[in-house]
This record gives sequence, C-alpha cells and structure tokens, in this order.
Amino acid sequence: MPARTRGDWTRGWQMRAACRGEDSSLFFAPSYFEKREEKGSREAKAKRICSRCSVREPCLEYAMRTRDPHGVWGGLNELERRRLLRSRELAG
Repeated sequence: MPARTRGDWTRGWQMRAACRGEDSSLFFAPSYFEKREEKGSREAKAKRICSRCSVREPCLEYAMRTRDPHGVWGGLNELERRRLLRSRELAG
C-alpha cells in the first residue's frame, strides 16, 4: 500500500465530516479543569454533531486505529473508545 500523502487527506472522509467548521473546543477538553457537568454538556453537543455525520464510522475507526487518547471521535469519547477497544480485543 502506498504511503498516504497530504493530498489524500484533502480528499478523504475528513472533508465530509459534519464537525468540519464547527468549534473544535466541543470535541476536545479545555486546557483547564473541566467540571463533570461541563464535560457532559460539551460532549453531548459534540455527539449530536456526530450523530448526523455521514462519515462517523471511518472517523471512529481512525481514532481506534491510532488509539487517539483525546476528544470525541465518531461519536465516542476517550473512555467509550477504550471500552470498545477492550471488547474487540476480548472478542479477538
């Protein structure tokens, strides 16, 4: 398989993502302490955007493959992705 280039990204699923152009602070935790309620509200807004996204699955698979430890990807937060990874590994 050829190496991916910058041009691949501009034609990939990222260009069709519902989050494109949205405030990225909805998808990633701030650099300061975030209260549980604030995190829940922020993530709920991000997940609503994800719920209408046509490329939700490739987005989630990208985060799972790269094991991205931050943010909401494909409608799942960090903890939810770790749980999914564990269940996939157990199903093996």
